[in-house]
Amino acid sequence: MTARPTTDAIWSHLSLDLRRFIRRRVSDDHVADDLLQEAFMRVHRSIGTLQDAERVAAWVYQIARNVVRDHQRLASSSTVALTDADAENVTADDDEPPTGCRGIPWLDEMIQSLPDGYRQAVQMAEIEEQSQQVVADRLGLSLSGAKSRVQRGRAMLKDVLQRCCSFELDVRGRVMECDPKPDQKVCRDCGE
Repeated sequence: MTARPTTDAIWSHLSLDLRRFIRRRVSDDHVADDLLQEAFMRVHRSIGTLQDAERVAAWVYQIARNVVRDHQRLASSSTVALTDADAENVTADDDEPPTGCRGIPWLDEMIQSLPDGYRQAVQMAEIEEQSQQVVADRLGLSLSGAKSRVQRGRAMLKDVLQRCCSFELDVRGRVMECDPKPDQKVCRDCGE
């Protein structure tokens, strides 16, 4: 076992990457900076509990994940605690989660890696949010053929995604967290 690193050493080696990691999980630069500071406060307070100095990066990233989760839980509970007066000031867009997969830039990159027929079917069904009947009409397929192609394309996409990243889902099956698997560079974001 190597000597335990200092908080300053960890900061100099990991802070930039850790900030990018946190920023991908929150919607505001200032919040990301605050959460980065909180993560390093926890690192500093807990450095004595680090058991394997060779796994310091994994330990620090787990602390950062916990900080982000705590922030999201707090934000979620404060949203529930809105008064009626506050609720009048919230627009309908603030209440609704984004629909479909739009706004996830790396997903399009993953879809583009699929074979041609499947790529088109998944692109239309998931990104353009077209009905499977529209997919069938545009690709010259029967409805059952379009459904089959979309399902197979989704399965291929799932395989690509699972090779690249680890996903944490909520009870409704929505992605809460996505972390690159070690040494994977399947998508552009994993290379950061």
